[in-house]
Amino acid sequence: MEKLLILFAIQGLLEAFDTIYHHELTERLPWRRSAADELKLRGISSFLYSIILLSLGWVHWTGIFTWALASMLGGKVIITLMFYFKEGRSRKITKTKRVTHIILILIYGVILSIIFPLLLQWAQQPTGYVIMNFGVLSWVMTLYAVFALIWGWRYLLRGVSWKRAPKNALKINTLSKTRQLFLVTGGTGFIGKPLCQALLDQGHFVTVLTRDMESARSMFTGFIRLVSSLDVLDNSEKFDVVINLAGEPISQRWTPNSKLSILESRTETTRVLVAFLKRMIHKPGTLISGSAIGIYGTDRSITFVEKTPPSKSPVGLFPLEVCSQWEAAACKAKALGIRTCLLRTGIVLEIEGGALAKMLFPFEFGLGGPVGNGKQWFSWIHRDDLIQLIIHLINDETIDGAVNATSPEPITNKSFTKALGKVMKRPTIMALPAFHIILLFGSMGQAILLAGQRVLPKKAVESGFKFRYPTIDKALQNIFMR
Repeated sequence: MEKLLILFAIQGLLEAFDTIYHHELTERLPWRRSAADELKLRGISSFLYSIILLSLGWVHWTGIFTWALASMLGGKVIITLMFYFKEGRSRKITKTKRVTHIILILIYGVILSIIFPLLLQWAQQPTGYVIMNFGVLSWVMTLYAVFALIWGWRYLLRGVSWKRAPKNALKINTLSKTRQLFLVTGGTGFIGKPLCQALLDQGHFVTVLTRDMESARSMFTGFIRLVSSLDVLDNSEKFDVVINLAGEPISQRWTPNSKLSILESRTETTRVLVAFLKRMIHKPGTLISGSAIGIYGTDRSITFVEKTPPSKSPVGLFPLEVCSQWEAAACKAKALGIRTCLLRTGIVLEIEGGALAKMLFPFEFGLGGPVGNGKQWFSWIHRDDLIQLIIHLINDETIDGAVNATSPEPITNKSFTKALGKVMKRPTIMALPAFHIILLFGSMGQAILLAGQRVLPKKAVESGFKFRYPTIDKALQNIFMR
């Protein structure tokens, strides 16, 4: 029996790693509306798991009670397979998660091969139970059971609340022209996905360039055309608007390999896109290409607008270089007679992704606080406003060149932290010292988290664009009170 409990202990460690690292920190599963059914299944599975662990750790069941234990084991297997299936269909599975699942399945297979012969023996005995004590192993099972019970309750409640919460579909302003033809790169991402769905809902025709065709097919309601390469598109294709949002996340530790991937995912995709535009017989009227406020470098004293030259600080040099090369690649479309807008995006806020999603786990458990001294600028924008701004750029054909996509009211990191704690009803006293940030994230942490820039959307405001969520309080209230 001790060997069996040791296997459960190993499995429990892996389950905890899978829950904290993959579900909470990486995928932010409890904050995904689309994961409501999966969360409920995981909650039920965790409840069963907690009962199984407590039973095996402290009680020897016999007779009919044994069949109840066997039913719970079988139920956990079935439910686990169900949410594995949902997981595989709803999102991309990382290598570490896939390896973790394989190991968990192997361990569970060994556990079942050991426990079922024992269950058959116990079932033949008179119905009853005997209290057991396996020392440390019994207490380890108790600890795991409590963990499973807490997280199971959390997942079940969150799944139920997502099911009951009203769905607020993004309502964008109507495009000035109907039934337009769009080509979108990065159309399955954090910004591209809701943008494409909103365009489809208005009756426009959308073609998305994506590497993961299988996953993309289940993302949208309505007809959408998916292509894995621009090479499959004929020169005679017609598009009214091309939107270029592709790019690997920059908020990761900057190793030589990751820096190269960050740069090439933007510049190479844009270069290939412009080459496609060049060979098109019918040129699109507009290209909206992504960029970022990293183009300005970092500085606490300067207020940046579209024409402000970049800071000379060496801290933000890498983002500046990436954005400069990215914009230079996109600007080659101007020579083709295509109106080109460069969308210099700030920190995009929404609950299901981006920077905000990464903050939710520590803040939810009262571990949030300012980063460093909290005085660095935080230039942000609600995702809905960013998508509205893209629509505005499509409609207003007098706008071209760089456009800052940030709120008109930037704030400091300390003010943002306080506002987030207020809306989540959590304390924000756990400040994260600067040296911890540098130790954990290296130069990326220093440039992105500890430094910043105060950016204003001068061109957008002067062109008549109206922000729905100009202040951080309005933005966070909309995000969390839905």
